[in-house]
Amino acid sequence: MSTTTSGATRTTRGVEAARASRSAFATGARVTRRGTTTVGRPRGDGGRRRSRRAGVARALFTGLVQGKARVRSFENLNDEFARLTLGFPAKTLDGILIGASVAVNGTCLTVVELGDDGESASFDLIVETLRATNLGKLEVGSEVNYERSARVGDEIGGHTVSGHVHCTADVVEVVDSEHNRKVVFEVSDTTLIKYVLPKGFISIDGCSLTVGEVDKNTGRFNVWLIPETLRVTVLGDKTVGDTVNVEIESQTQVIVDTIERYMVERGL
Repeated sequence: MSTTTSGATRTTRGVEAARASRSAFATGARVTRRGTTTVGRPRGDGGRRRSRRAGVARALFTGLVQGKARVRSFENLNDEFARLTLGFPAKTLDGILIGASVAVNGTCLTVVELGDDGESASFDLIVETLRATNLGKLEVGSEVNYERSARVGDEIGGHTVSGHVHCTADVVEVVDSEHNRKVVFEVSDTTLIKYVLPKGFISIDGCSLTVGEVDKNTGRFNVWLIPETLRVTVLGDKTVGDTVNVEIESQTQVIVDTIERYMVERGL
């Protein structure tokens, strides 16, 4: 009898721990070995909240931009390190923790400070981020797309986005019609154009979009933007000469690379 009771107790504890783990994963808290969740202990830090920390988890985004944030400050130190502070719409940062991930123009960044007003967050940009993305061109007052990382159970309405920018692209043409807009981009790294396929997914400044036409010779492709996309995202303000961040759809990249490797191995 005691053995059965002990086994049931262990099973119950295991279920409770699993539930706590799933709940913590969704909220960004840490999980102890006993299944309880913890957050950092508050401490004074000169008006900034640094104490709350998110657990370590791989960030995932959906490509559905949640809105636009505005640059409050941008401290660039010799183009090798920068501190970016953004102001967000009210309630956007509710429940967010230090260490949480936010996609800013499609670039996965880590929250390092939270403002006391509950509507601002700061991020550190290292040299590779400044080199590989358009974030180094931001100025006070600039607007950016943002998306908080997805949680378990969230709808994936766009496509899976990692927040790892592959390259930038320049806007080379904008054509408006009555209800939509055609935008033509030219990628900075033409070796990546093989992963851009008509009707395929692509992330532009963190926005999940469907590719229109592709010209592999020039490294150009276009997308069509509906009024809602123009209203909610910074893409509505892009003009010829502006730069955007591009993330290739990961499954497309894997398929193309696998086929190429298969053909090479068999001398095709």
